[in-house]
Amino acid sequence: MRVLSRFLAAATDAAHFPAPSLPEIAFLGRSNVGKSSVINSLVGDKVARTSSTPGRTRSINFFEIRWPGKPHPELIFADLPGYGYAKISREISQEWPKFIEPYLNERPTLSLSVVLIDANVPPQPSDRQLLDFLSASNRDFLLVATKSDRLSNNQLHNALRTLTQEYPAARPLPYSAKTGAGRDELWKQIRQVARQMTTPADSSITPELEDY
Repeated sequence: MRVLSRFLAAATDAAHFPAPSLPEIAFLGRSNVGKSSVINSLVGDKVARTSSTPGRTRSINFFEIRWPGKPHPELIFADLPGYGYAKISREISQEWPKFIEPYLNERPTLSLSVVLIDANVPPQPSDRQLLDFLSASNRDFLLVATKSDRLSNNQLHNALRTLTQEYPAARPLPYSAKTGAGRDELWKQIRQVARQMTTPADSSITPELEDY
């Protein structure tokens, strides 16, 4: 099922964040992990820009997510800048205290951080640093292993086992933006977290999240 999405805002400063309202799902990962492709595959549209040049996203981009036939958005996706690419990692790291750390530490509506890791690449120190940062901030996160279609079943099994050994607190979810493998499970996890953040006053959005 395709959902409806609308670009809401691009923020390079905490003062530019949209007013907190709906549950927000943040997408984080290394600059070449396929983050935009994952977001686009989830919503069924090219809302996040994909590029052959890693590190193209330099702001937090917010997108409203709405189900067809429903008058109001029910979720917000937040696409965060990539990290770990040698040519831009220093510049990006300098920007983290300005708006990325405040978002991850202080955003009251941040429900879940979806951390994307390339299933084809051995565990990286920068990924460990991000997971440690989220854990220290008491943020819930989900580890998603992208580009899983590039591996055979045995290779994927070994890659997931390695990720589980490296990150014992996480259960990596294999995902392919190309084939759609893992899409339903990722949506299930997102919906579950969003329902937990829905207050009784907002309970009208719950059926749509359950029926997706």
